[in-house]
Amino acid sequence: MSGGRTYLRFDWLIIFIYIALVAMGWVNIYSASLSDTAHGYFDFSQIYGKQMTWIALSILLIIFVLAIEAKFYERFASVIYIVSIASLLGLFVFGRTIAGTTAWYDFGGFSIQPSEFVKATTALALAKYVSDIQTNMHEFKYQIGAFLILAIPSILILLQPDPGSVLVYAAFIFPLYREGLHGSYLLLGLFAAILFVATLAFDPFWVITGLVLIAGIILFKNRKKRPNVLKYLFIVIACVGFSLSVDYIFDNVFKQHHRDRFNIVLGKEVDARGIGYNTHQSEIAISNGGWLGKGWTQGTQTKGNFVPEQHTDYIFSTVGEEWGFVGSMIVILLFMGLITRIIYRAEKQKNQFGRVYGYSVAAILFLHFFVNIGMVSGIFPTVGIPLPFFSYGGSALWGFTLLLFIFVKLDAANYHHS
Repeated sequence: MSGGRTYLRFDWLIIFIYIALVAMGWVNIYSASLSDTAHGYFDFSQIYGKQMTWIALSILLIIFVLAIEAKFYERFASVIYIVSIASLLGLFVFGRTIAGTTAWYDFGGFSIQPSEFVKATTALALAKYVSDIQTNMHEFKYQIGAFLILAIPSILILLQPDPGSVLVYAAFIFPLYREGLHGSYLLLGLFAAILFVATLAFDPFWVITGLVLIAGIILFKNRKKRPNVLKYLFIVIACVGFSLSVDYIFDNVFKQHHRDRFNIVLGKEVDARGIGYNTHQSEIAISNGGWLGKGWTQGTQTKGNFVPEQHTDYIFSTVGEEWGFVGSMIVILLFMGLITRIIYRAEKQKNQFGRVYGYSVAAILFLHFFVNIGMVSGIFPTVGIPLPFFSYGGSALWGFTLLLFIFVKLDAANYHHS
């Protein structure tokens, strides 16, 4: 395939959805950040003007990413990953601290958040590792290597501290599952999360009682198969120990604002003026939208600046208020269409590297999309996860653009036409 014809094999559906999401994102950022001092659509002193600059620079980033040979990303995946890890380490010396989090490099008023780019470099490193070992992920020794690749950036980001960004790394379980990782890891993670929340919501005594009853029922139903009682006993003891440790983790590991947000979601605290103000106002904004919304720039909650930082993590509340249920569903369907298309194309890759990377892209985008909309709707606690291509910020937009268009390039080179 000649280099000049590569563009003919780009997945234009993915590119079209990307353009649609970025455009819709800017339209909503404009509405959420519009002020009386604004001078037209191209006022670069305003937030929406700055976002337009990030979008324009994203076009240059896309051209650069697509101009590089696809083999470069696989060949130098490990080097790119190491450089990105070095960028996280450098924050502890040269980083800028905002609201208690040291996550940015400041270049004379121009800030870069490296953790937004490390998602893509980690996806490359994981794809390289899995494709190099040429086996599935059943063997424990290979699982250790994969988890180590994920653990290094997770720990460094957690130390910033930025627990919201660390949550994203849970998404990599899904590409590993596709490559043969046992489903018990998924079930274990899901069960641990349920057990954690249940212990916070109810008295630990009742949670432990429930665990013992469930184990007893399972043993009774399988009594004819002579189950290993010691195995069940070990699992129950481990679960009870985890449940008893939840309060300690919650009180000593979580910061106060994280505890407050969990308590609000669990109904333990009603604080519509304090820590729960953002979520409360966001819910009002979304409910105000009705079926068709109040119209662009006509949202009362949005125009009144009732939702703090609405142009960033809470941008979806603008969609809900001004474009209503119909507009919200269009955005959700675009995201689901993009994620589904990436998975489809990932399955068509001729090599394992492209497939693993594609699944990583889809999983990261899904987790961001799912958690952000759940957070804005009051279903999940506020954890500071942006909505891809929508939320304001150059680092987030460039990070997601880099993540997506590396796959577009790999796909164009490795796509298998069936």
